[in-house]
Amino acid sequence: MRLDVVTIFPEYLEPLNVSLVGKARARGRLGVHVHDLRDWTYDRHSTVDDTPYGGGPGMVMKTEPWGDALDEVLASGYEAGAHAPALVVPTPSGRPFTQELAVEFSERPWLIFTPARYEGIDRRVIDEYATRMPVHEVSIGDYVLAGGEAAVLVITEAVARLLPGVLGNAESHRDDSFAPGAMADLLEGPVYTKPPLWRGRGVPDVLTSGHHGKIARWRRDEAFRRTVLHRPDLIERCDPAAFDKKDREILSILGWAPSPDGRFWRRPEAVEE
Repeated sequence: MRLDVVTIFPEYLEPLNVSLVGKARARGRLGVHVHDLRDWTYDRHSTVDDTPYGGGPGMVMKTEPWGDALDEVLASGYEAGAHAPALVVPTPSGRPFTQELAVEFSERPWLIFTPARYEGIDRRVIDEYATRMPVHEVSIGDYVLAGGEAAVLVITEAVARLLPGVLGNAESHRDDSFAPGAMADLLEGPVYTKPPLWRGRGVPDVLTSGHHGKIARWRRDEAFRRTVLHRPDLIERCDPAAFDKKDREILSILGWAPSPDGRFWRRPEAVEE
């Protein structure tokens, strides 16, 4: 996979040289190219923004530097053999970034990120490149940052760990919270390691029983408990048909039941743990 990031703060992307992403780059699993948007400005102040049409506070990032930068990034990528680019625009007004979207991105050969500052990029830039490639406007949460670089780091790490050969154990992400499949609408439960006793606190007996079936059931039950506690909205939107008899039993114990419309709802008499 090839990643290109165009930004006015290239130093912000230094974390892409460490941890899993850095290892993926060193192994050749991931090619990362960070570009300074100011390299495509032509005035002595390296201006990348201007006042907004229609008035209002803040500044808007100009079309010319972004257009010239993206044209050159695309040309250099194609010359290097990259293909099928997609533009990722971090913005609080975008589609929520989810594990499902991370999987979708991990299957693409080339992503180009446009982290903005100020009030964002002139809309004509996004509309222009939407005629040349898929454009994904993506939000990492319901809040506003000073710029999109932090979002690039979040998205890149979520995507990179899904690439073949990046994780030490290829199965590690199968039981992640939100992982496609059995964990699609669930949070991962608690985990434990040695020593077996720490400050008077032990490890659940089932985890040392050696009974793989019981361990798997315990982990799934704990996933339901954590999801009900922290993200009941996930239970409300899930499809009961995706759950087996044991799943429905634990949900019933936790105070949830199927509703007439085919979804789960929390019974009024259910109490908080």
